Order: sequence, then structure tokens, then C-alpha cells
Amino acid sequence: MTSSLADHLRALPDDGLMGLIRLRPDLVIPPPSDFSALAHRAQSRVAVARALDGLDTFTLEILDALRYTRVGHTSSVEAVLALTAPAGVEAARVRAAVDLLRAYAVAFGPDQAVRIVGAVDEVCSPYPLGLGRPAEQLDPVAGALVGDAAGLRRTLLAAPPAARAVLDRLAAGPPVGTVTPASLEPGSDSPVRWLVDRHLLVAVGRDAVELPVEISLVLRRDAGPLGQLHPDPPPMEAPQRDPARVDHAGAGQVLELVRNAEALVETIGAEPPAVLRSGGLGIRELRRYAKTVGVDEQSAALLVEIVTAAGLLGEEIVDTKRVESVFLPTVAYDAWRAMGIAARWHRLAVTWLTMTRAPSLVGQRDDRDRPINALAPELSRPGAPAQRRAALQVLADLPPGATAAPAAVVDVLAWRAPRRITRGVSAGVEASLAEAAFVGLTGFDGLTSYARLVLEELASDTVDADDPLGLNSPDGMALIGSAALLDTLLPAPVDHVLLQADLSVIVPGPPEPGLAAELELLGTQESASVYRITPDTVRRSLDAGYSAGDLHALLARRSRTPVPQTLTYLIDDMARKHGGMRVGSANSYVRSDDESLIAEVLADRRLQPLNLRRLAPTVLTSRHTPQRLLEALREAGYPPIQEDATGAAVLARPKVRRGPPRPTWAYRGVEDPAAGVRLSTPRLAGVIEQIRRGDAAARVARRAPVTVRANGAATASHTEALEVLQQALRDKTRVWVGYIDAHGATASRLVRPVSMGSGYLRAEDERTEMLHTFALHRITAAAPEEG
Repeated sequence: MTSSLADHLRALPDDGLMGLIRLRPDLVIPPPSDFSALAHRAQSRVAVARALDGLDTFTLEILDALRYTRVGHTSSVEAVLALTAPAGVEAARVRAAVDLLRAYAVAFGPDQAVRIVGAVDEVCSPYPLGLGRPAEQLDPVAGALVGDAAGLRRTLLAAPPAARAVLDRLAAGPPVGTVTPASLEPGSDSPVRWLVDRHLLVAVGRDAVELPVEISLVLRRDAGPLGQLHPDPPPMEAPQRDPARVDHAGAGQVLELVRNAEALVETIGAEPPAVLRSGGLGIRELRRYAKTVGVDEQSAALLVEIVTAAGLLGEEIVDTKRVESVFLPTVAYDAWRAMGIAARWHRLAVTWLTMTRAPSLVGQRDDRDRPINALAPELSRPGAPAQRRAALQVLADLPPGATAAPAAVVDVLAWRAPRRITRGVSAGVEASLAEAAFVGLTGFDGLTSYARLVLEELASDTVDADDPLGLNSPDGMALIGSAALLDTLLPAPVDHVLLQADLSVIVPGPPEPGLAAELELLGTQESASVYRITPDTVRRSLDAGYSAGDLHALLARRSRTPVPQTLTYLIDDMARKHGGMRVGSANSYVRSDDESLIAEVLADRRLQPLNLRRLAPTVLTSRHTPQRLLEALREAGYPPIQEDATGAAVLARPKVRRGPPRPTWAYRGVEDPAAGVRLSTPRLAGVIEQIRRGDAAARVARRAPVTVRANGAATASHTEALEVLQQALRDKTRVWVGYIDAHGATASRLVRPVSMGSGYLRAEDERTEMLHTFALHRITAAAPEEG
């Protein structure tokens, strides 16, 4: 069977092989050496199971029909059409399903002799179409019963309702049922015992019965031999909404996502939490961040996972001896904040679609009954990206503006991939749809227009000629595709604010990066669009280098409303006090031109732990560091600033710590290299060329003379082999060379010698156009090319 499939794959054109590899990328990870290796891998149990997982219900039913109609090792499309005709299924759809099986290399061969790879029987049900074994194989008496059509009909009509219900259930498949041993004991009044006594069922064990195939076919006479077929997915209720409303609902959530992500990372940066020994984030910290950001714990866990997978949050070791780490924002976070809202969202959305994490499991219990924390290794799920995209693809197949309930999406996915969507997986699909709404990909249970473009971008394998490595897309600064469309739906960034008499600052829209940086320094954020100016924030601005005139000019330039007089007085009053007191190192000192102020500080009981000493009417010293002295004076209500050795004021912008991001392989499916793999057309062409070259080399090696392929048992001596090589070098002819490679294995190659000396033979392989070097002591035999 391996050689037959290998011959089939070898005969496929490059387009056919590309189609197979796109459907089953696991076959070329790593690239096989030749077509025999490719065929062997394609027929392995794991590879076949993965291929069948991607097939829909109808295609699997046609595969069962091929297995059922198989005679020897082959089946035919005509035999399958004869079975599907009573069900009213169009012949074209049946042929399309067979062609899909061929495209997956699950079946191959012409219509009149279709072969199925052997591992299909291992991973599928042993009862194709839900039909059991012939009655003659199960019980001779049952075989005699099914041979009498009239008697079988009378027995079936005499079956009580409970017994008939059992028959109908087994006739629908599978044909084997499990019962209690007591129900099979003689004299039992169970419906199963009634059926066994009349040989309609055959006991195949102490607690199992089987329905013969002949009786199943009689019970299926209305639906046909194949039973109920499902050529179409279940109908969906898809209420129609205005596509613009769906887009605007999603765009509103986009603003919330970006704001919440930024607030979360800033909160973590202000008080970096410790990394648990198990590798995750503590539940207590997660609850605190959820309260600070203003979301529930599940949404906070999702945010933490997304920003970490996007490289905005990383870890830094703070104690090498005890191997303790903390979570910190990364340098990439600063670059991300400099982007526009659409570009920032695009990075978060693509990260969510491609990360191999399952945030919905946070808070649940693991196998040891321990709670699963955010960022814990237990959240890794290689199939998560494919599951998310499959769920969103169901919505993408609907018209724009159409909406669907999560349960309806699960039903359609259960038809598209019945082997994947189980009872446990359906909960994951519903969780993925809820996360998609939180990310802003959907609105009112409908897919947004820009989300459709995101899915197309991820599915596309086109390569930009100006950017073949994809360095500038999709996370680059320029807005392209989905990000550009989203940018048209978002409110334009504003460069102004509205100052209120209570010192609050209203931002009537998303602030541009420059305004956002100024607001972060000048005010304290209270909500998405409200900041508040306080004495502490004014002092913070003065510490950063702003003067009173700078702040007045800034507010006059940015505010569309008059600057409140109270704010003007506050700035002038803080500026007047600011810098009147200076801190240096003596170990540290305090100096001021105001002698009464120095006397007040010296007499302040709150500052007694500083051990201040008066060196001069305007100078105090302390044994503490300048930073400690500065903090103590500010806590006591004084407005000092720090100065350097020259007496110049030290500008103090808030310092932020940054840590390295977590490795991207932790979120990109390293556990399963075939999960979510995208192979571009040039890469596919290279893989196919490599396989064809390897296959040609393997066939050439099989044609090598026996004296060359023998493992150290060549009839010619080493000296004779060298003479053959010298003669081929003189005549410039090709020669077969047998040698021991670096791994100790025997190999052979047809080459044309170029030179020989210093213990090495240099020869050219004209097939691969490569120059090879052979150590002479490793050459076991040599023979001229025949013919």
C-alpha cells in the first residue's frame, strides 16, 4: 500500500502536491526525504486522524460508504452512487466528496478503483455506516432467520414497542449496544432478551448485543442503505441587522479593549507582581487588577494573556539566587503606545487569534484539583487558534450584518468537523465567541467588516515583493487592510481638552499620542475620558521640567474652554513654592533662602527621624540619602526639589521598569508544530522540489550496482576501487561510489570525479549540481556507470 500511495503522490503535479500540503501541513514538518517517506507519513495513524478531523459530516459518510462497498482493497464511485441515490443526494455532491477525500490523500485512485489508506480503518468506527456483521457470522440461527424474508417480516411486526425502539436505535448505528448482564439471563422480561430469544439480536458477550447487517438494512428501507445522510449543515437562524450598527458596536468595544489593555499594563508596571513558582499570575493580583481596570476577573485574565502573548508584558529576574521574577511591561509596550488605536487593536486582535492559550480555563480546576492561574503553563492549547478561526468563519460565511447565537454556531461546527466538536469542545467554542466580542471582532453576535478582513489576512499566503519577510505587516506602523478600515470607524484622535471649574479635564475623544503623554503627566485619569488636576500632579509636572509659564501656555493651547481661575492660582502657587527648597548630598542637605522656612523644617517633629542638623541659617544636613530626604519632606507637605553638585535643579520624570517579553514560541503552538502552520507558495515550491530531488536520489541509489551497495562486502578491494576512480578521473566519466557516511551507514552516489589527492576525492553530482568531498578511507567500492 505504501508504494501504491507513493506512486500516486509521485505522479501528482506540483499544484496537486501544494494543495495536499496546504490541507495537511503536518506531512512536511519536517520535510520528508522522498515520496516513499511522504506516503508513509501520510498513512500513519496520527496523520490520518488529524486529516479526518478536518472533514465534514457528509464527507465522512461518503468515506464510510467507500469502506462499506470495498471489495478486496478497492471500491468504486459507482457503487457509492448506487447507495446514495435512494437518499436523493445529487451525484455531483457525492463525486465532490470523493474528490475531497483524494485531495486529503485519504483515498486515491481512479473512480473505478478507489483505494483507502489502511489507517482509516484503525481510527474510524469498525462498523462502516453503522452496520454490523452478517447474521451468518454472528449466529447460524440468525442467519437462517434473515434468509426467510417473510418470517423476518412477521417477527419484526410482532416486536413490542420497547423492543422495536431498541432495534431502531441500533439500526441507526452503531449496531452494538451495551446492556446489563441481568437483562440477558434466560427468563428475563427485558426487551433485549425478547429480541435475543427471537434471534433479531445476537449476544456477543455477557453485556453486549449486536444487530445483524441484514436486519439493519430492512429497518432502513425508508431512508436507504446508508441511513440518514447529512449533505448540508443544519439550518441557522440568522437575524439581519444593519451592518453599520454591527461595525459601530464592534468599534466601541475596540476602544474599550485598547484602553483596558493600556490601563492593565500601566497598573502592573506601577506595582510589578511576582511570578508564581508554577509560572503564572496569582489569583489575588488578578482580582486586584480586575477591580482597578473595571472588568470582571475572566476578562482580566483574557487581557493578561493577550498583552503577554503580544509581547507587551514580560518577566524580569529580581533574585538570581532564589530565582524570583516579576512581571513588567516591555520595551515593545512603549512602541505599541506610540501607535494609533487601530494599529494597537490590530496587534491585540491578531495575537488573540493566533495564540495557543485558553484564557477561559482560568479559575477552573486541573487534574490535581488545583485552581488554574492566568499565564500558567496549563492554559496551553495547540488547537485553540484553529478553533477560534473556525467559529468566526461560520459568521464570516453569513451575509454582512447577519447575526447568530453561539449555540447555532456550535451546531454548524459540529457538522463541519464532527470529530473535533465534542460536548467539552462546544463550551470552548462558546467561550471563544464571547472572547471575540470582548476583543471587538463581533458586535451584536455578528462579524464586523474589519474582522472579515483580519480573517482573510490570516488565511492569505500572498507575499509582498517589497516586504517578503513580512517585517512591516501586519504589526507595522502603516495602517493596512483591516486596520485601515477600522480607523475609518473610530472617532478621530483629538488634540484638545475641555477644562472644568472643578479642575477636571474632559477629553472629547481618543487623545493623540502627544496629548496623551501630556495628560498622563499633568492629571490623574478617573475614567476613559476624564482626568483631574491636583496639587500633586502640578508638582509632578514642575518636577519634570515644566515652568509655570509652560503649564499656562500648554493649557491655553490645548483647552477649548477658558482656563479656570482656580487652576491658574494653583499653578502659580505651586510654582512659587517649587524650588524654594533644595536637596543635595552631604550625605544630604536642605537649603533655602527663607530662614524661617529652614527653622520650621528643623522644628517639625514629623522630620525628627531624619536627624537634621543646622549648619547655617539657610542649610540643614542629614545622614540619609537625598532621595529619602526628598520623600520625607514631601510627605510632610513641603515642596522641595532636588539639585545636583552644581546647584542645578534635577528634572525628575517618573521612572519605569521594563522587562524582556516572554518567548513567542510559548504562544505559537510549539507543542504541535502542525497547528496553525502557514506555508507560503515559495516555501511550498521549495519543499516539493526538495522531495522530488530526494526521491530521484533514492531511485538512483536503488539502481547502484550490488558491489557498490554492499556494506563492506564488496568483491573489489579498496585498491581496485581507487584504480576505478583514477580511470574515471582520466576519462571524465561518471562512476558509482559506495562509502560509509558520518553516521556509519552505507550509501552510494553516482558522481563525476573532479580531483583526487591528499586523502580526499572531490566529485560532482550532476543531478543536484553539487560538489561532494569523500574521504578515501571511507570509500568501500567503486564501479563505472553501465551503459
